[in-house]
Amino acid sequence: QVRLVESGGDSVQPGGSLRLSCELSGDIMRDYFMGWFRQAPGKEREAVAGITQTGAGTHLADSVKDRFFISRVNTEKLMFLDMRDLQAEDTGRYYCAAGRGWLGEDWYSEAKYSDWGQGTQVGASS
Repeated sequence: QVRLVESGGDSVQPGGSLRLSCELSGDIMRDYFMGWFRQAPGKEREAVAGITQTGAGTHLADSVKDRFFISRVNTEKLMFLDMRDLQAEDTGRYYCAAGRGWLGEDWYSEAKYSDWGQGTQVGASS
């Protein structure tokens, strides 16, 4: 059974940077497309970024497109989310997710992802 564990969450000042990591265990990572989602207090969970099995294709939400970068290293079973210029609206719990098959243009749909981590907390405030 696939297990996903996130790390790297922290509290930073506005304008700061963080790198989140997601480690996959229990299966072959290259068989899964992956994604990052986040949930702010009192709000619904939203998609942040998605990446295909090889890493050749990536997607980013419009709100983070110029500030976040998603990547993966299959041989190390790791996926990353590099975040810069963090703002208060980026505050929330960030979740790693994985799914099999074709990621596609609907990469933001939670229903595509079969496995989820427990999340890591990110905060940006002065």
